[in-house]
Amino acid sequence: MSFLNQLKSQAQSLQNQQGLQQRDLQENTARVEEACRFASHYLDDLARQLNVIQPAAPRFSLDGRTPWPAMKLREFRVDARRKMLRSREACDYVAMGWRIVPQSGEPATGVVRVNFPPDLQRVESRLMMGPVKHERRELRHPEKNTLTAIEFEYRTETRGSVRVTPDHDRGTIALRILNATGFAVLEREVPAVQVAAELMDELAKLLVGQPNRFA
Repeated sequence: MSFLNQLKSQAQSLQNQQGLQQRDLQENTARVEEACRFASHYLDDLARQLNVIQPAAPRFSLDGRTPWPAMKLREFRVDARRKMLRSREACDYVAMGWRIVPQSGEPATGVVRVNFPPDLQRVESRLMMGPVKHERRELRHPEKNTLTAIEFEYRTETRGSVRVTPDHDRGTIALRILNATGFAVLEREVPAVQVAAELMDELAKLLVGQPNRFA
């Protein structure tokens, strides 16, 4: 085989490889777009039902010792955004958010005090997670002026959310769930083809506090 023919063979092999990669990319993009459409419709319908039901929320506590009052979920809203991807419009993300408020009455004022670094880090991360409206104060010894504790005064209200983020190139969907089991973040990535009724039903069970296999 002449050197020119060798180059021709190499070029043909590269073209075939690029063609396969382009086909895989198109197929992944199509699967992801279908998954996003399904998730958007499912969450929109779910939000309407949960706005009527206003399900009970899980237990919340900033420090693990001071419980919040019984809470509920309300004001569910869905938002879906688009973006340009390879000169075409595609899903950027789908999200559903909600308020977490007391089952009875208005949000109340609570106070927690911490004086050890691990407790301080835990409380601060949970305050920012929601976020939770709060004020931070340093408590000092009246004579020595040494720091004795950090006090947080907060309102018993926070937020929860579900965010669906597609990866069109890899054909996967990332799900991030905030405050569905207390102050916590649950993250899961699945192939786009798995975003169907079975998976979303398990997510809905998670949100209303029923036994589920989502995690």
